[in-house]
Amino acid sequence: MKLINTTDAVGQILCHDITQIIKGEKKGPVFRKGHIVTQEDIPVLLSVGKDHLYIWEKKEGILHENEAAERLYALCENESIYPSKEIKEGKIEAFAAKDGLFLVDVDKLNQVNMLEEIMIATRHNNQVVKKGDKLAGMRVIPLVIEEEKLDNAAKVTQGVPLLCVKEFHKKRVGIVTTGNEVFLGRIKDTFGPVIIEKLGEFPTEILGQTIVNDELENIKNAILAFIAQGADMVVCTGGMSVDPDDMTPGAIRATGADIVSYGAPVLPGAMMLVSYYNGNIPVVGLPGCVMYAKRTIFDLVLPKLMADVPVTKKDLASLGHGGLCLSCDVCTFPNCGFGAAGQ
Repeated sequence: MKLINTTDAVGQILCHDITQIIKGEKKGPVFRKGHIVTQEDIPVLLSVGKDHLYIWEKKEGILHENEAAERLYALCENESIYPSKEIKEGKIEAFAAKDGLFLVDVDKLNQVNMLEEIMIATRHNNQVVKKGDKLAGMRVIPLVIEEEKLDNAAKVTQGVPLLCVKEFHKKRVGIVTTGNEVFLGRIKDTFGPVIIEKLGEFPTEILGQTIVNDELENIKNAILAFIAQGADMVVCTGGMSVDPDDMTPGAIRATGADIVSYGAPVLPGAMMLVSYYNGNIPVVGLPGCVMYAKRTIFDLVLPKLMADVPVTKKDLASLGHGGLCLSCDVCTFPNCGFGAAGQ
């Protein structure tokens, strides 16, 4: 790359895009990288403040910003994402190739971004995305960069993409509702419709809702009955607090399910229970807040369950940072801080 006076640039090849900004009208490249400068171009270049230009001189071991952006995209590339059609101002953007759960290897992303003169910016990890949604943007900071720095970035990822979109899998779901007050008809169940609505945001088939009293054996049998019917997930509502009559956590344990955690550092949703029956069938116990709060821990965990991404105790613990919902008058979830830091 060589710096010359714009008035001397006729016949030379631009090594970067030249951007023109007219307030309220346009912002974009007036000339693209690779353009051969003509005499007619000189007044235009001067009008956008370019008294000097960088022209391209290829050197061994040095990459132009566009080549470097392509190398950064290669660190993310897989069949679940696709790149922008062209590189603009040295930047490539990545988009979702399908609906699903957006996953980021945050630790490795941070390592790449610690390298000098390199950046990859993404959405938050574990967000639900639609086909065509923008996921990330990447570029290097200078116009040219040492190839060795991109090699170092590749060493961080070790050939495993930094980003991917995991498809949601259709699940057959059984709902078990506990509580003498509902079972005996003292009050109408209002929990089931909320769960059905939330599950309706994903590919699910509701096998049914069983309402049982506060007997541990009956709750356990209702869960196992749905699993015998072929349920891929069982959601339990009611009986999740520490009151003497709340038997749901014990009933879930009694099925033989492996408990991941009973309790999580999220408000609303501290009393949620996550477990797996036979290693692959989620059985979850939902606290009462899911019935009335706009967004709770269930909204943070459900997408992972639907994408068959294992929920671990560490995952739940990480939700504490960002796990306080502010109950805003106008809910903008997931475009807010709730759950974001922990994701």
